[in-house]
Amino acid sequence: MNYTISEFSELTGFSIYTLRYYEKEGILNPARQNNNHRFYSNHDVEWMKFIIRLKETGMPLKEIKQYANLRELGDKTAQQRMELLIKHYEYLEQQLHILNDHLSNLKLKIQHYQNLI
Repeated sequence: MNYTISEFSELTGFSIYTLRYYEKEGILNPARQNNNHRFYSNHDVEWMKFIIRLKETGMPLKEIKQYANLRELGDKTAQQRMELLIKHYEYLEQQLHILNDHLSNLKLKIQHYQNLI
């Protein structure tokens, strides 16, 4: 299925401005019709879902752009893309450790107040 930029914007939750910015930055590369209008495919939808996941887990836009550029180059960049994802995975594990530590400390503080009351 093909989507116009406005349909794709509604589908992904990204504004048209953001989609155009991502295209300018090389993160998104929609196909063009004969009249030069953009159109997006289900493949683009899946790619945007992955971008959303990377953004929501704290990957900087600079690294997302780097990943997108490598992706455009094809399978010969699989090693570099994997290394970027491993680096991000390690960052997320570190963040989980930090958050779990904060959670444990909050739990202790709540227990202190429960005992006090």
